[in-house]
Amino acid sequence: MDHSADAHRTDLMTITRFVLNEQSKHPESRGDFTILLNNIVLGCKFVCSAVNKAGLAKLIGLAGETNVQGEEQKKLDVLSNEVFCKALISSGRTCILVSEEDDDAIFVEPKQRGKYCVVFDPLDGSSNIDCGVSIGTIFGIYMMKDNHEPVIEDALQPGKNMLAAGYCMYGSSCTFVITTGSGVNGFTLDPSLGEFILTHPDIKIPKKGKIYSVNEGNAKNWDGPTAAYVEKCKFPTDGSPAKSLRYIGSMVADVHRTLLYGGTFLYPADKKSPNGKLRVLYEVFPMSFLMEQAGGQAFTGKERALDLIPTKLHERSPIFLGSYDDIEEIKALYAAEAK
Repeated sequence: MDHSADAHRTDLMTITRFVLNEQSKHPESRGDFTILLNNIVLGCKFVCSAVNKAGLAKLIGLAGETNVQGEEQKKLDVLSNEVFCKALISSGRTCILVSEEDDDAIFVEPKQRGKYCVVFDPLDGSSNIDCGVSIGTIFGIYMMKDNHEPVIEDALQPGKNMLAAGYCMYGSSCTFVITTGSGVNGFTLDPSLGEFILTHPDIKIPKKGKIYSVNEGNAKNWDGPTAAYVEKCKFPTDGSPAKSLRYIGSMVADVHRTLLYGGTFLYPADKKSPNGKLRVLYEVFPMSFLMEQAGGQAFTGKERALDLIPTKLHERSPIFLGSYDDIEEIKALYAAEAK
């Protein structure tokens, strides 16, 4: 990539321009979705700025409350949650919000109500703030099925019903990755312009990868197929080289690397967490949607992840996602065990 030439490019594809281009492909569109996405992007810019200043602004002390997952809330969590809730409600396009930080869904009052339901984790990996590891925001967007009074079931839809999903990673650069159901595109925040610029058009995950990503500290509690797959990664029997282990412990960062370089990201069920650890609505579904749109797969150990029908807002599920061929291997191990 010619960075010096890049610096002088004048025809920049900003995220706003990109979304408007997509909108123009749908003549019946009234721009509601575009407005909603613009508000999500604004929330991400705000949080990016807050994350960068966290050390200076003394935002990294504990806020002293515990969220519904039993995690102590960092001040940045609280701030990010407020920012996204306000940005989404003020768009006038949402009717239900489901946040990782809030026990219950937020129902938008009628005068500000729209037709979209947004599920999100405002700051995933926030326990990593202190050591400077990449963290991020994850979101998914559903549409209300019809014009009825919103109910909790409108948020409890299978992942395959999602209209759009994405994440924003706050790391060495601020990266926004999104799918609206026709491929995956990545944008990087240009701080001098305050705009997200298209830097990763039409992301495709390699069909097979050389990396596996899992918390091996849980190995003694794994089921047979997971243990067998990781063993195969380390000691291949077919003469191929062993895979490399890369595990950051921040889902956004681990999935982002998997998306770009290929391989697998796994958070399986184990004896300690029989339903897995990651939340279905705002972690498993958005990342699975992105992975499938980039040509990969996402599997729960039992079924395609996007076919799962959640019954609770903060339900958890095991997840295996990544390169198509690698996930096929995992599926074959589970199928063999089922026999």
